Amino acid sequence: MKRLEMLVTPDGRWVFPDSEEFLTLLGDAAPDYDAISFAVKNLGFIRFQFLEQSIIEVELHPRNVELQALLAAQQQLLSARIKLFRIRYFDTAWHSEISSSAEQTVARLSELCTPVFTPATHERFIVEPQDFGRLFGDEDNQLRPLAQKWRVSFAHFDPSFISLAVRQQLLPLTAIVGVKPPNHEPVLRFIGDGHSWVGNRYRVNGIGEKAENLPDKEYGGWAGAYYKSVAASGQPRYDLVTTSIQYEDEDGKPWRPVRYERLLLPWKTPSEEVFVTMCSKLVDSATGSGDDHAVSDSSVIRKFAMSS
Repeated sequence: MKRLEMLVTPDGRWVFPDSEEFLTLLGDAAPDYDAISFAVKNLGFIRFQFLEQSIIEVELHPRNVELQALLAAQQQLLSARIKLFRIRYFDTAWHSEISSSAEQTVARLSELCTPVFTPATHERFIVEPQDFGRLFGDEDNQLRPLAQKWRVSFAHFDPSFISLAVRQQLLPLTAIVGVKPPNHEPVLRFIGDGHSWVGNRYRVNGIGEKAENLPDKEYGGWAGAYYKSVAASGQPRYDLVTTSIQYEDEDGKPWRPVRYERLLLPWKTPSEEVFVTMCSKLVDSATGSGDDHAVSDSSVIRKFAMSS
């Protein structure tokens, strides 16, 4: 099999792996190790392999890639006549993805290279990140079908998401937030009936409001930062959250501790707006099933369509 191999430097130039220019950038004229892998994993190079006229393989460590290198790689993909692409990328281990679309591969590279969101620490909100990939092997997890749908649909939103959330008994504790340019402010598009803590009036009048305008402003600002980050990165989040919530719909507005699993999924739409769905399920609580909030998916779809 004929194989052509090239590297994109951090500043966006193309070099051959065995060239003097590459060795100069490596800082080692006679490496006795895998210099290409070292440059990709540690120095921000992107490796391109052209296999015959059938596939392009792109190898990178997203955390170390500079914008100039990313743009050079994306431009090459868009100009290629080859129609099969493989991305190999490293975080704590190597992962591989394949696509038959140059545009989709370019978009995926942008998603991978978006800086990781590091939330501000807050004593009221304890967030324990979970392994999103673990959902696909957990057949008993209610959130698993939603993660599967997001993956197989290539993150394109359609109303069947609502039907799926209903079947999984997750709709009561679901919220849908829209994020669009130029301001990228998270705006509430749908909120399930299980979010009774915000109060009945807000559940009706809050659609179209910024997330930061929740009755609990501190909670709104904290949650809004996650919605914005997920929309910008195009990457899901799966967390275990421990916090306290003030129940606006009860006499005296009592505060109660709450612990829940949260799945945030970013979805593409026909417009520039990105939908971020937040589905949660209570942990160690008999009320976490959502059975007391049964609704018909058709009525919710109509409600959601009107709000967006």
